[in-house]
Amino acid sequence: MTARPVRMTSLLTLVVVAAGLARLGAQTGGTLVEFSNEARFQLDVKVPDAALAAYLPPGWTPNVAAQGPAKDCNLRVIFIDRVTINAPDGKPVGKGSNRLVYLAAPVKEPGGTNVQLIIGGLTEDPGDAPGPFGNYLLATTHAMQRTTTSPSSGTGPIVDTQDWNFTAATGEHLEMHIKYARGSANKGNPNETRFYSAKNPTFFQISRQEQVLDILRNVTTNPPDRVQEFSFKGSGGTYAKLFDGTEKSLSWDNILWINRSVMVP
Repeated sequence: MTARPVRMTSLLTLVVVAAGLARLGAQTGGTLVEFSNEARFQLDVKVPDAALAAYLPPGWTPNVAAQGPAKDCNLRVIFIDRVTINAPDGKPVGKGSNRLVYLAAPVKEPGGTNVQLIIGGLTEDPGDAPGPFGNYLLATTHAMQRTTTSPSSGTGPIVDTQDWNFTAATGEHLEMHIKYARGSANKGNPNETRFYSAKNPTFFQISRQEQVLDILRNVTTNPPDRVQEFSFKGSGGTYAKLFDGTEKSLSWDNILWINRSVMVP
């Protein structure tokens, strides 16, 4: 007698979830590929224009903000802890999690729409190389460590540290260390962004996402600077000209969590 309502409840849940996924696909005009919950650190930088131009497909141009928190940024180095990765049916995709860093350039596609162009990346999961955009390299050495320290006295800020280190066999290397006082972060409204592939510019993913963002330092908007220690290094292989020592860090953005639904057209 008690088993029947349990099965009916489970069936009802599946129907509701399926209906929600159908509505999501209809709203975005795409097919749902996966869900993910992630923690990220986004470093906005200015790299040599000529080096970046070598990655842009014909007809694509940089979309560099002239004001605001993204002023002068022509490339974003985004370190990502994909805590969970799930298929539309809720089951884990591959290993169910992954650590990677990718390079996203704010650009205009030939039709004039503002989009993000993934020009490269390093991933710790062999199954994720070359990845959805066709240009991820396998990081043969990789490490990620995040720590949180709360003051024993009960006063003073909570201090976080993050260390990321990825290197490919061909020499491409992206590394960051940061220590900062945690602040009060803002949750943004859900939004959709199109991420295109620099290698195959006809391919793109639609990312429907919501996130909580804590801007730790910004050279344009000058929020309270809570960065206590920081170092970044990009080098080697195909990244050597992008990070030739003249690159400038512009914004230090800690994304405490981001929930994403990823679709393809």
